[in-house]
Amino acid sequence: MLTWQTAQALLDQFQQGKSQAEVSLDLGISTCPVILQPQGILLPDGQHLTWEELQQISESQTTCYQIEQNKPHPIRAIGQASDLPLNLMPTSAAPTLLLGGLPMHRIKDIDPWQDTQRKLKASGGAYGAVLDTATGLGYTAILAAKTAQEVLTIEIEPAVLEIARQNPWSRELFENPKIRSILGDAFEVIQTLPSNHFSLILHDPPTFSLAGELYSGEFYRQCVRVLRARGRMFHYIGDLQSKLGAGLLRSVTRRLLEAGFSRVLRKPYAFGVLAIK
Repeated sequence: MLTWQTAQALLDQFQQGKSQAEVSLDLGISTCPVILQPQGILLPDGQHLTWEELQQISESQTTCYQIEQNKPHPIRAIGQASDLPLNLMPTSAAPTLLLGGLPMHRIKDIDPWQDTQRKLKASGGAYGAVLDTATGLGYTAILAAKTAQEVLTIEIEPAVLEIARQNPWSRELFENPKIRSILGDAFEVIQTLPSNHFSLILHDPPTFSLAGELYSGEFYRQCVRVLRARGRMFHYIGDLQSKLGAGLLRSVTRRLLEAGFSRVLRKPYAFGVLAIK
């Protein structure tokens, strides 16, 4: 897999006269040697790419590229549920998912993995049974599964899971036996889940304009129902200091309390709130 950063590094080292470069082909997880030749690069698996193709990749900063049959293929799709464009966008660490051009993680002064770690910290920690209402690239489920007994994660968009399968950072989503994934609408799926079962819900929904039902009182009442006594729900909102975030904070807090949560605590460093049953 190649990103604009890796492509630019290869171009730079070739221009410096080097014949080999040590780079990452799995988005920073590991490194390996790549042979630099006059006509292009030779990858460890025997595939070739031309310098023209590397130049094109270096100019595309919002997409990761899978290399197949000696050609770069952008990791992107059109959503079946949303009809919006989706693509895997590289960052300085774990990639994020772009949905309709909007990143699904915080990427300013933070990377998606750190963003997810903050949400877990704000939740008070994952233990027992955990419900993740929006799988995305699976980072929330993966990190929660490190300490939880079981994680149930729900994703409405098949294309998102297909992109996640190509993301090296999402591998544990499909390999960890503690994680069970359901393809479906969280608003509908939660109605089928047992009462008083989950110790923690991690709720990081798409924007209100895309999934308003996941901000509704009816959905929050279902969250209360499936949580155990003193169970917690971390609800991602966005920057609580922004005008939009402050307005959403007020309406979300009101509906959470009306739904039956006893307390709602602000967690500004994680851009969300913690609701306690």
